[in-house]
Amino acid sequence: MPLPPGDLPKPRPGPAPLPPPVQPGRRATRAERWAVVLGGLGGLLFAIWLFSAILTPFVLAGCIAYFLDPPTTRLARLGLPRPVAAFLLVLALTALALLALLLLYPLLVAQIGVLVVRTPAYVAGIGQAMRQALEAAQNAFGPEVVDAQLRDLVIGQAGQMITFLGTAVARLIGGGVALFNVFALLVVTPIVGFYLLRDWQAMMARIESWLPRKSAQTLRQLARDTDRVLSAWLRGQLLCCAILAAYYAAALSAVGLELGLTVGLMAGLLSFIPYVGSLTGFATGVVLAVAQFGTWNEVLLVVAIFVIGQTVEGYVIYPRLLGDRVELHAVWVIFALFAGGVAFGFLGVLLAVPMAAAIGVVARYWLRRYLESPLYLDPPRTGSG
Repeated sequence: MPLPPGDLPKPRPGPAPLPPPVQPGRRATRAERWAVVLGGLGGLLFAIWLFSAILTPFVLAGCIAYFLDPPTTRLARLGLPRPVAAFLLVLALTALALLALLLLYPLLVAQIGVLVVRTPAYVAGIGQAMRQALEAAQNAFGPEVVDAQLRDLVIGQAGQMITFLGTAVARLIGGGVALFNVFALLVVTPIVGFYLLRDWQAMMARIESWLPRKSAQTLRQLARDTDRVLSAWLRGQLLCCAILAAYYAAALSAVGLELGLTVGLMAGLLSFIPYVGSLTGFATGVVLAVAQFGTWNEVLLVVAIFVIGQTVEGYVIYPRLLGDRVELHAVWVIFALFAGGVAFGFLGVLLAVPMAAAIGVVARYWLRRYLESPLYLDPPRTGSG
């Protein structure tokens, strides 16, 4: 029996209709372009903020893929399948990192023991050296400038500072690995790095195919410039850090500094931040030399080690490894590293230099556009017009 018209079942709502396709002759408006750019940047920053707690191993895997892509491509051109080349290179890098960890970490733990045991002696040595220096200043300038109360205050504060720094360094070295998820770094990072490295060329080609056709050529050139600056700076800087860490650790240990290995490695690795590593290592090495030896001959040896290291770094290592290819100013790098660390912690430090390189390339591009534009080239007005 047919139902009355009012009792007919209502059809279920189907999926929303797709928007009509873009007409071939239609051009994107300026508002649409800015919406895409700002929306993409905003979405990227929001994703980094939202997932910052778990992104570290993935960013490290991306760094591994970026660094190992050139040798993987060379091996693939020689006839080795790219998946096999990617697997062998990631395996070799993982084995090298584990070997360094197994060799260095016990030595650093042993240095913690030395630091804990020797901290009272270091405090006493620093106090004695400062007492002698203040007594000499008192004899030179008179008790009106340097009196006994000021001398005792300075010596007491110096002892407390040395004790605090020793405890902080011991905690940092002893619990440094606990700052990261060991499983993620040792297992997830190599696996993700292998898959990224295996498909790196295909992913870059896919991303390039998504570029807007009108600006594709410009964006490709900006990407090439960013890659050139970033690869030159990062690869050269990592080699420089490795060389300096080995030199400082070996030289400071050779002169008998008890914590020479720790200070040398710290100075070399912190050289990733321009001038910070050398200055930190120099100050720490001199203070420890004064505390341990108590004589100026050994202190001058430590000073000479850092002077030679800085000379070799400035006149040999940097010109040969980096040369004129690097277009990242030291102040810009320091600001980017600290800004990234404040914003996103360790993840921000990893992303700081790539973002600084990209921003620098884009800024230079817009500066060239400005210098070629009528906004800059318009002649000055003359007369009443």
